[in-house]
Amino acid sequence: MTSPVPFRLAGLAAAALALIAALSPAPGAAQAVKEGEAGLMIGPVSGLPVPRFVSLKAGKVYVRQGPTKDYPVIYVYRRAGEPVEITAEFDNWRRIRDSEGSEGWVWHSLLSGRRTALVAPWAKEAALPIRVKASADERTSARLEPKVLVEVRRCDGDWCRVEGDGFDGFIEQERLWGVYPGERFD
Repeated sequence: MTSPVPFRLAGLAAAALALIAALSPAPGAAQAVKEGEAGLMIGPVSGLPVPRFVSLKAGKVYVRQGPTKDYPVIYVYRRAGEPVEITAEFDNWRRIRDSEGSEGWVWHSLLSGRRTALVAPWAKEAALPIRVKASADERTSARLEPKVLVEVRRCDGDWCRVEGDGFDGFIEQERLWGVYPGERFD
């Protein structure tokens, strides 16, 4: 005759697992952000603003459908430094959006706080001017095609100082994807 204890333990284990699952957030759900000072929304995991711009740290970044390795890879980035916007956090995963509006989840350590931007990825026009100083009246130091990747050194709310291979100067902030309108930083 077998003892009923193993069955009772199995039933308790199943009930405990069901309770844990019921109390845990769904794996695809982002954790709620909190409102911080000046109305900024603060990420529950990082304590940093959400949304915020960052860049890809690695030259190969897998983007998943959800915030675990159990979710399928939906696309792969192959350009380190590409700017992305963090729109949500879940544990060590960050939901990101790129300049084309594609979204997915990446592991936090594949992202960098280094600020980069794309020059007017929406533009159909020819090259855009980089100025010697922050003014439309200033001399042009370079011209950049749409979608060129730039390092953003600082922004004053109207102009950003950018640099890259063979150029250094200022561009109107509204012509960059990777900084918010009116955003200021050094």
